Amino acid sequence: MTEATDRTDAAGAEDAAGAADLGGVLRALRRQADLSQRELAERAGVPQPTLARIESGRAVDPRFRTVERLVRAAGGKVGIGVPEAAPTNPTPAPVPHDDMRDQAGRRYPAHLDVWPVHEPRDWPGAWWAEWHRLPPERYPLPLPPAAYELNRRYRDNRRWGAEVRRTAQVRRFTGGDLPDTCWRFVAELPDGALVGELRAHERSPHLEYGEWYPGMPEREMVVDGVLVAARYRRLGLGRRLVTALITEMRAAGIGGAAAIAEGFGIELLLACGFEIEASRPAALRLSPPRRPYG
Repeated sequence: MTEATDRTDAAGAEDAAGAADLGGVLRALRRQADLSQRELAERAGVPQPTLARIESGRAVDPRFRTVERLVRAAGGKVGIGVPEAAPTNPTPAPVPHDDMRDQAGRRYPAHLDVWPVHEPRDWPGAWWAEWHRLPPERYPLPLPPAAYELNRRYRDNRRWGAEVRRTAQVRRFTGGDLPDTCWRFVAELPDGALVGELRAHERSPHLEYGEWYPGMPEREMVVDGVLVAARYRRLGLGRRLVTALITEMRAAGIGGAAAIAEGFGIELLLACGFEIEASRPAALRLSPPRRPYG
């Protein structure tokens, strides 16, 4: 192989790498601007197939004017100059699922959120997942390797929920007029907004059951209630509150806890390690008298 051939191959590799980098920047800009390929192409006045070739790296040497129109339409800036003199523009965050491919080997839409599908509840198309607990061999449809949602409201809610899960803090509240035997845990957002609460109290098992036997623990916990604001439910905050209680009560030498629950509260406590006691009632309710009609 000659020296000229070596230089040619190196230049080709650099061009391919540059095209690949340009494609990644365009995908990141589209995600930041919340634009599909078709929407960005329409804004820039560029054919959508041209944008697709640039993003995939198949357009090795796209025209500068075409790239400039695409970048500006996506809210970015194009700078020319030596590295020291070039303007410092913030680089958009890369697409988190850029390395994922569908069954045909294609990238998923950059402006949407894509997640792997491990079970039916991971796939919005599995409408039957919430109602039927079927074994895999009886699934009415095969599960795809990954999923995304075209509905932008669903997508925005999903991103909002991910941000809440990331930033919400769960802590034990102490002080004030709270008795020593009463425990309170709160879930808070960074701005201090209270979105969840758990209350519990300690009791003596031998006083509760009216007898004592060797090995009976001196203290156990009773969960009085777990409450999460309606908008923040199904984000794992209730489970985090119960887990925080279990962690701290075990650190204090309290090994057991009791609770009375109904509805989704039963599922929450079962997921946190509680077990149903068949010999005890699940729930009691006292309702106000009904007013006569008329």
